[in-house]
Amino acid sequence: MSSLVLGFQEMGKTQLMLVGGKGLNLGELSKIEGIQVPEGFCVTTVGFQKAIEQNETVQALLDQLTMLKVEDRDQIGEISGKIRQVIMEAAIPSDVAKAVTHYLSQLGDEHAYAVRSSATAEDLPHASFAGQHDTYLNIIGKKAILQHIRKCWASLFTDRAVIYRMQNGFEHSKVSLAVIIQRMVLPQASGILFTADPISSNRKLLSIDASFGLGEALVSGLVSADCYKVRDGEIADKMIAAKKMAIYGRKEGGTETRQIDPVQQKTQTLTDQQILQLARIGRQIEAYFGFPQDIEWCLGDDTFYIVQSRPITTLFPIPEAGETQENHVYVSVGHQQMMTDPMKPLGLSFYLLTTPAPMRKAGGRLFVDVTPNLSSPVSREMVLNILGKSDPLIKDALTTIIERGDFIKSSPSEEQSKGKNNKAAPPLGIQSQIESDPAIVADLIKSGQTSIEELKHNIQTKSGPDLVDFILEDIQQLKKILFNPQSSAVIMAAMGASAWINEKMAEWLGEKNAADTLSQSVANNITSEMGLSLLDVADVIRPYPEVIDYLHHVKDDNFVDDLVKFDGGREAKEAILAFLWKYGMRCSGEIDLTKTRWSEKPTTLVPIILRNIKNLEPNASKQKFEQGLQEALQKEKELLARLKQLPDGEQKAKETKERIDLIRNFSGYREYPKYFMVNRYFVYKQALLKEAESLLQAGVIHEKEDIYYLTFEELDEVVRTNKLDGQIISKRKDEYKLYEKLTPPRVITSDGEIIAGEYKRENIPTEAIAGLPVSSGVIEGRARVILNMEDADLENGDILVTTFTDPSWTALFVSIKGLVTEVGGLMTHGAVIAREYGLPAVVGVENATKLIKDGQRIRVNGTEGYIEIL
Repeated sequence: MSSLVLGFQEMGKTQLMLVGGKGLNLGELSKIEGIQVPEGFCVTTVGFQKAIEQNETVQALLDQLTMLKVEDRDQIGEISGKIRQVIMEAAIPSDVAKAVTHYLSQLGDEHAYAVRSSATAEDLPHASFAGQHDTYLNIIGKKAILQHIRKCWASLFTDRAVIYRMQNGFEHSKVSLAVIIQRMVLPQASGILFTADPISSNRKLLSIDASFGLGEALVSGLVSADCYKVRDGEIADKMIAAKKMAIYGRKEGGTETRQIDPVQQKTQTLTDQQILQLARIGRQIEAYFGFPQDIEWCLGDDTFYIVQSRPITTLFPIPEAGETQENHVYVSVGHQQMMTDPMKPLGLSFYLLTTPAPMRKAGGRLFVDVTPNLSSPVSREMVLNILGKSDPLIKDALTTIIERGDFIKSSPSEEQSKGKNNKAAPPLGIQSQIESDPAIVADLIKSGQTSIEELKHNIQTKSGPDLVDFILEDIQQLKKILFNPQSSAVIMAAMGASAWINEKMAEWLGEKNAADTLSQSVANNITSEMGLSLLDVADVIRPYPEVIDYLHHVKDDNFVDDLVKFDGGREAKEAILAFLWKYGMRCSGEIDLTKTRWSEKPTTLVPIILRNIKNLEPNASKQKFEQGLQEALQKEKELLARLKQLPDGEQKAKETKERIDLIRNFSGYREYPKYFMVNRYFVYKQALLKEAESLLQAGVIHEKEDIYYLTFEELDEVVRTNKLDGQIISKRKDEYKLYEKLTPPRVITSDGEIIAGEYKRENIPTEAIAGLPVSSGVIEGRARVILNMEDADLENGDILVTTFTDPSWTALFVSIKGLVTEVGGLMTHGAVIAREYGLPAVVGVENATKLIKDGQRIRVNGTEGYIEIL
């Protein structure tokens, strides 16, 4: 067996670097009993390496290419073009040509062949590279085949392939190319088969695209294809397209496009029997690979041939259901917590230890199994109401599932409860007691802060297994704080008061979303205070030009220590350290314990401080707070005066004043439980990193951050045994890179089906983009589409457009005048702070960061819930 050329049957599962992704999959396909694969062989990557290794020009050009970034499109095009030209002009090594000739003579020189590229970074579970490298069809004769092998080699350096590698983190010099030579089938029909529906991701719904002739017409977009859906061995849906053109192979080689007879254009490409036969083949291939597949097929002489199968890389994984085989419905935690990025295993396990909810993991995210809640009408109504307030798209998606009627089994209580008037349980008796005692907020805050100081003191002496045990025990204390009935009652009282005000003011006065203005500049909101505190830091630094100049050039996170060298540096240092002492445990995505905190990377804050100095006047924090407070007090005065004019006005005004006081006294506290949680997480993290230092010195791990890729239970085991299988860490790091590319759904079923909700509103302009109105007002301005807080380049009056915001983003809220996010609801962080700062805001806007372009002028209607691109 030559290493230069391998027949499909000779390929092994471990030979990716020799035959590439496409070759590897074809080798496996040819071993599945009953699956017809056109025979062929693979010119391995050894031949490609032989062709370019000795070529100094190619090596020099590769070195130049490595220095470039994705943005350098012109230079990429120029250098890639030169590499392709050199490869095309170079001779194929004689031993490679000899091996190819030998295999061709065995299969038959006279036949037509497909010559297809197979890169080592292609058709992989985490990167498909589909369509990045070239394929040539119906090639006849040894000379033409050798010429097209060179063309395939050269296609490793098309602009699109080079840029795709850069975007996916593959080194050019580490990627190689094999070439597949495969007997050509000249089919009557061909197409693509997905064993999971590519639109809904439903693993039980198989999707077939089919058209006449060669599949190239379909792939290149020349024709529309028939689309057939198959579920549980039955055709569930058919869409017959008008197929006006087809590509066919010519007798003398190559391909041609032909018009299809008008009578045939609207006929079904495959018969029903053929559709079901192909579906069975698809399920057999999927079972062999153990993962949903994207399969290329063709039909020749009434036989289905499979010419390629690759994993579908875009599917979001299904949350783990445990033992049960019944249907399940899962709701994203990230959409509730404003953090849709993946979490590392240690972060996931800490969150799981903190929450009592029935959580499931998938794609580095957490989901709640809401199936039991949806199976009974009592709990169903409650969960739809709660989720509907936080995210209407989740409510709409769940309603879609319920209306199907057959997905979720009714619990025994359903039959008994029919016809009865079921209402949610009344609030605990604690509610009325809380509402009459505003001092409860100060007591809760003090108790939480005392608890953190005790933790910081007690954890210092712990190490090894004692530390792990201590943290596990302290998490119980954290849960008591998070789920304290008094704390919940305070938050519920504020939410209830806001809902009451909005409902009654609309009914009595025709005033929409009145609670938004009344929520501005409330007391005890730790998150909005943080945004204002950073303005105070800017005020301290503003008078000192040397410090400002120094901050413009800092790159090292120890920059604070060097501040004292400059005039005003001591004051600047004290101000920054005081801010970090109170807020340094925060960061973007802070519910993941492993995320880098501001205290660990204070340079994150420097651009924000400099922007505040540039864009805002001195004393801005007090002015902003005072302005919001005056607007809230003015709104209160105005509402009460108008109410008193109504019949029974005194009573209405009295009830309204009570609710306003609840909003003013209690709504700020809502941000505190999370602040306490993040505080504790940071204390745990610092102690565990100290422990990681010992593991590093003992050679158990390679870098301290390796512990982030272990669950807390696994870390416990490693700390006790000082042993770890190094493969686990590298495997988890690869998985995390894959998860970063996935977009988590709001709602997903145990079939893998992603249910997307819709906003059902008629009163928005035709071209407007709909979302959820969470903070009233209408504003126009320049859209700044920002995906990472560190990249924020905002000017006063910009409108921030992003995927989600958590408390760390509050620092940016002081200089914007409107907010648009893809994720969020009425009570999520961005909405609460937007109302308090008086910023019009629309959240839950699907694909906002793609639909709105950076720099566009937009109008945000935070009262009605839509955005217009002006």
